[in-house]
Amino acid sequence: MAKDAVVSDDLAKKFATEKDTPYLRWVRDEGLDIIGAHYVRNLRTVELKPWARRGGKGIFINHEASRTSNDCYVCEIAPGKKLEPQRQLFEEMILVLDGRGSTSVWNDAGQKITFEWKAGALFAIPLNAWHQHFNGSGQEPARFVSVTNAPPVINLYEDIDFVFNTKHDFKSRFAGEPDYFSAKGEQKGLLLETNFVPDAVNLPLISAKERGAGGGHIRFNMAKGSMNSHISQFPIGTYKKGHCHGPGAHVIILSGEGYSLMWPEGEEPRRYDWEVGTMIVPPNLWFHQHFNTGTTPARYLAFKHEVVSIRNGQGVPKAWISRRIGGDQIDYADEQPIVRDMFAEELSKNGLTPKMDEAYKTELETLPPKAA
Repeated sequence: MAKDAVVSDDLAKKFATEKDTPYLRWVRDEGLDIIGAHYVRNLRTVELKPWARRGGKGIFINHEASRTSNDCYVCEIAPGKKLEPQRQLFEEMILVLDGRGSTSVWNDAGQKITFEWKAGALFAIPLNAWHQHFNGSGQEPARFVSVTNAPPVINLYEDIDFVFNTKHDFKSRFAGEPDYFSAKGEQKGLLLETNFVPDAVNLPLISAKERGAGGGHIRFNMAKGSMNSHISQFPIGTYKKGHCHGPGAHVIILSGEGYSLMWPEGEEPRRYDWEVGTMIVPPNLWFHQHFNTGTTPARYLAFKHEVVSIRNGQGVPKAWISRRIGGDQIDYADEQPIVRDMFAEELSKNGLTPKMDEAYKTELETLPPKAA
């Protein structure tokens, strides 16, 4: 990916009207701001504004990193309060950041279920189902982050009343099943088909050696949606392999501390420090790499749209495949020297040393030959 091509103001003005979209106009009409950044240090403390229509506080986060495929918003419910009921013709996945409470979901057929959640819970809203969120504490606010595919839906129809007020039950998505938001799920390879994860921070993971560092991984399909998500974790003193993919992955730190490097091909890596609550959204085809410099395993959640995944003919994301054979993942043997030097230096500040020898050794045993 080349550097951003900056042109003259005169040329930019000729395309100014095409930069605005129905989605952006809708956010403005909601009275909220959009953070145009691919890095937010802490979603738990980011400043919010009153959201009159929903009865809470909120802010949207939408950067070129996600382009028009999906967006993100943070919402807070005051102590003892609730949000207004809503339905929508776009999909939504939610991670509870702080607090505890409950959500009711129902359809026009009158089938209704309610489930409880607390910080760390992960769930999805069924397409066009009515739903309402309640804060279960009378003393503390409840805050969640949500990723949706609202931008393409709103931009496609350009009719807000249609998007939010269409009477139709998608019965194959939700038909009032009593156990819809139970913690059950069917595991298919790395994919767990479920609609509710009560504790994403401590959910058992599956070994994923292909991503390096002896880490764990699990993928989700929730509410039969087209969006998806995954959780990855890597041990103390280790880091993941660098890779790139399409736009729209919202990476949220669930545990640990460290930093990420991100860079467009041909440029020097840029560093972004993180803690629990940090969000990083890698721009389109930027390489990025995550490093655990803390004293506990590091875990993150990635909310994303399928446009993120650039797959090979077998359906495998190229971000899991070595660049040596045409993929988009950088092998440890091919990374820049600054990567290991910076990592060792940062670990030493916490009295730690790298624990990468086994990962390097394992890679060398299966490393494809480097192209001439």
